[in-house]
Amino acid sequence: MTEQSAGAGGRTKHAHRLSGPEPDVAAAAGHPDPPPRVGFFTDTSVCIGCKACEVACKEWNAVPEDGLLFTGMSYDNTQGLGADTWRHVAFVEQRKPLGGQEPGIGHGSVDVFEAARCLGPPEAATVTAPPVAPDGRTELRWLMASDVCKHCTHAACLDVCPTGSLFRTEFGTVVVQEDICNGCGYCVPACPYGVIDQRRDDGRAWKCTLCYDRLSVGMEPACAKACPTDSIQFGPLDELRERAASRVARLHAAGVTDARLYGESPDDGVGGDGAFFLLLDEPEVYGLPPDPVVTTRDLPSMWRHAAVAAASLAALAAAGFAGRSR
Repeated sequence: MTEQSAGAGGRTKHAHRLSGPEPDVAAAAGHPDPPPRVGFFTDTSVCIGCKACEVACKEWNAVPEDGLLFTGMSYDNTQGLGADTWRHVAFVEQRKPLGGQEPGIGHGSVDVFEAARCLGPPEAATVTAPPVAPDGRTELRWLMASDVCKHCTHAACLDVCPTGSLFRTEFGTVVVQEDICNGCGYCVPACPYGVIDQRRDDGRAWKCTLCYDRLSVGMEPACAKACPTDSIQFGPLDELRERAASRVARLHAAGVTDARLYGESPDDGVGGDGAFFLLLDEPEVYGLPPDPVVTTRDLPSMWRHAAVAAASLAALAAAGFAGRSR
């Protein structure tokens, strides 16, 4: 399998991936003496769901507004990543306590939709929510997480792009050049995370660039700059992984035993992500695949098998013609 890098004017070239658990992806893509690979560590345990990252991403990258919809998923009005949503803040409501907290009262008997229908003057209300526990806690918790393109080590979108629109930068990130994209859409099903999407008005593919223009002048991405709680942390991947491991250890010591890292391991199915997460529950709860695998993993063996089949057919055809000529 190959990856593509683009230089000035969008010129592309191919480079074979390096072997080993974690290749130097920028060097493999043809960048001489690249800087350390950078990325995101998103600590969902301190995300407050403010959506500053969504707003900053749209403002800096001029991403179109994509509608303010009532999705029925708490305060999540963008539903998921797409061509016009490069950062997506998920709100997952659960009836369980966080870590070692003692649960308060239950809400199983409350029909929130019936309660909403009964909104009006106090005397008109027929359904009321039960009071909270004396200390103010209930057993309802929110899991908030800001999702983004993972900038995979082994990026299938790069493998399938026929025009070189997708390329690996010197920082190890993956970027789409919209002026080169022909709208073929091959990258959309190739992404194991369902990140890349085509814009309806022109058909071209769009996704997070990890603010490549800002990185090129020594600035951090807009979403990380805007995050008020440092839930989104930017920096060299090696440093972020150390920081993340330390954070998980502290959470475990505090009784939050469900805390885990997602996408940080070079041994996973995509060779590790350039944007990884600290989660407080299973990946599926956040809408993430539990075991992502680069979708072009089997392409080399498929081509080898196809070549063997073609050679066999050619040999059979030659034998048939030889038999007729006798």
